Amino acid sequence: MSDAQSLLIVDDNEIFRDRLARAFEDRGFDVRKAENHTQAIANAREESPEWAVVDLRMPGKNGLEVVRDLLEIDCHTRIVVLTGYGSIATAIDAVRLGAVNYLQKPADADDIIAAFSRGEQPPMSGAEHEYQAPSLARAEWEHIQRVLADCEGNISEAARRLDIHRRTLQRKLDRYPPRE
Repeated sequence: MSDAQSLLIVDDNEIFRDRLARAFEDRGFDVRKAENHTQAIANAREESPEWAVVDLRMPGKNGLEVVRDLLEIDCHTRIVVLTGYGSIATAIDAVRLGAVNYLQKPADADDIIAAFSRGEQPPMSGAEHEYQAPSLARAEWEHIQRVLADCEGNISEAARRLDIHRRTLQRKLDRYPPRE
């Protein structure tokens, strides 16, 4: 990587955003920060970043909208999406919109740099590790997230499609995602 790569960090969590910014500054990056869609787009219009790290869930417009709008400003911006609520559905949506990779929180600067590097490699390269199937609870959680995304967040419709009671679905959604 060349010195002074520009990086935009978009995350509504101030502590995480500042910690990540310091870690990237220590690695020689020119870091700018934004806490929401509006700030991120204004920042990018002023000076488009080479790299961007975007949180998926934020108040107002979400991270997928930030990805879309950043790439409309500069199609050469490389974006990694971060989320604490990862699902296969949102990962696919992020990549379809143009993100180079997708990571679950907690992620540090080294994880993010590695994600940018993996995003530059052709598919299936470096797949030395053995596949480990997700737990049944994780697979269920990801399926629920996909159905909910297909229903545009409508819990009643998602519950109908999943053939479970709406309150049962709400209880499942209140839980944190299970570990792999």
